[in-house]
Order: sequence, then structure tokens, then C-alpha cells
Amino acid sequence: MMRSILIGILVLMAVGVGFLTFDWYRRQNSGEPYGAAFTLTDHTNAPITEAAFRGKPSAIFFGFTHCPEVCPTTLVEMDGWLKQLGDEGKDIRAYFVTIDPERDTPEVMKNYVTNVSDRITGITGEPDKVFAMAKSFGIFWRKVDLGGGEYNMDHTASVVLLNGAGDFAGTIAYEENRDTAVAKLKRLAAKG
Repeated sequence: MMRSILIGILVLMAVGVGFLTFDWYRRQNSGEPYGAAFTLTDHTNAPITEAAFRGKPSAIFFGFTHCPEVCPTTLVEMDGWLKQLGDEGKDIRAYFVTIDPERDTPEVMKNYVTNVSDRITGITGEPDKVFAMAKSFGIFWRKVDLGGGEYNMDHTASVVLLNGAGDFAGTIAYEENRDTAVAKLKRLAAKG
């Protein structure tokens, strides 16, 4: 059972990274910008737009607060990478965008992200707007019915990196080697 779950996670990670890379390549060749305009809500209940991803580099993870493993692991790792970078990574902005906005209200997001880090901003909003934003970033997600009114969300498990112009600058895979992840963030910070 555990081996099947691990294989499923690895397959989902590979598909997610492949899709993000393909989507970035397609957009580069079509002149279409990476990520569309959006107006959502951050975890303090303030409006947030695509302008938040401009001016400084960003690390963005799409997930949900009811996630049993991938999301909490990734957010803890992201916080650790940023701490390890210290002043070198002070300009990198970190975001956690829900793909389950029906359950992940600003209050839920605030409780979730502030228990992990003071560097990560939670983003939520109206479902159609959240899903449009996730789609514009090439993120995969789907609702998985668990029965009895319960559900889980399958989703891309990579951290998306954007440069200061808001352009795609790479990904960090789920449970990627810590040194490799930190090196990617160092490059991102150096390029601004």
C-alpha cells in the first residue's frame, strides 16, 4: 500500500514538472505571458494581484490545507530553504496558493501558513478565479472523492520559481535535494 502511494506521488511529481516545463516552453514560443492577471485574497484578507509577483523573485506552491503530506512537507522545506539562505534570499517572496478555495478561506490559510512560516503568504479567493489563476500557471489539480462528503485534491507538487519580472525561472520538485533547492533559490535571488 505505502509503495503504491509513493509510486503515485513520484508519477504525479514527474507529470507536474513535465507539464510546467512544457507549458513554459509553449508560452515562450507563442509570446503568451506566464501567469495571467488575477485578483484574489491573501491570508490577511487583503486583495492580491499578479503585481505581487513582480519586482522581486517569487517561489510559489499550489496546494491545500487539508493535504496529508505533500503540502505541509513542502511548506516546511520552503521555510527551511529561505532560512538557510539568510540575507542572500531576503528578497525572495514565498506564496502558498490554495487549489481548494471552498475550504481554504483567508482565516484557514492564515492559521495554516503562520504555523509554518512568517515568510509565506497564503492566497485564496473565489473558486473560479483561483482555478483560472492556477490554470494560467500550468498547474494540474483535480478533486478526488473519498466518500462520505470527504475529498482530497491531486495537484502539481512542484514549487514554481519566477524572476523579478514575473517570468518562469524554473521549479523545485517535491522532496528535491535540499542543496539543489537552495542552489536554485540562490541563482534566483542573484538574478533578481
